[in-house]
Amino acid sequence: MKNFELENVINEKLSSKKYNDFCPNGLQIEGCPNIKKIITGVTACQSLIDLAILNKANAIIVHHGIFWNNDDRTITGMNRKRIKSLLKNDINLYSWHLPLDLHPILGNNIQIGKILNINIKGYITPMIPWGFFEKPITLETMTNLLTKKLDRIPLYYGANTITKKIYKVAWSSGKGQKLINFTSRSEIDTFLTGEVSEETIHYVRENNIHFFSIGHHASEIGGIQALTNWLKSQFNLNIKFININNPI
Repeated sequence: MKNFELENVINEKLSSKKYNDFCPNGLQIEGCPNIKKIITGVTACQSLIDLAILNKANAIIVHHGIFWNNDDRTITGMNRKRIKSLLKNDINLYSWHLPLDLHPILGNNIQIGKILNINIKGYITPMIPWGFFEKPITLETMTNLLTKKLDRIPLYYGANTITKKIYKVAWSSGKGQKLINFTSRSEIDTFLTGEVSEETIHYVRENNIHFFSIGHHASEIGGIQALTNWLKSQFNLNIKFININNPI
């Protein structure tokens, strides 16, 4: 497949043009025109780039790319090394951020709902789905479920809600802790996201809900894996997901 053809295929699937994102979606660094082997991952870190080189890949597709709106515009340090490695080895780098968070089939938020087997009933905002478990579960059951599915122990805070059952859950992948403020009128009993901030704890305490921080990386593995599987099934591409683990 041609490199710009691959970009167009994914842009169309993820409806990329409708998002006002914090970064460029699509092809961020142009490499060779013909793509025969693709490596995918969550973030365009040096470890993933090195493995793509080792695997003689022509392209890397990630959720977190190299360029962000508020970043320094100079190419120095870590980014210099990453970009040099890509250009030297003629590797195309693609990235899709919000389009891969919010896609109704492949998106990170949808994948979180799937692994928890939560029936999605609606959206508090486009970035915050909510739904019910089939029946209320205990805090211990929820913690064990997250630990098993994500292969890590989540950070939990609940103040006075430890004995309160978990039933109506809202969530947002990645750095979604600030979005918890939008849930105040939704009568949820649990909010789940990738990260936590100091003010998050006060909100949780004062609204008497359960809160789980499952790790930014862990909350966003699902989308890129789903995109990888879709590309493989639709176009029979030589494509492989590599998980560069991150405790955050």
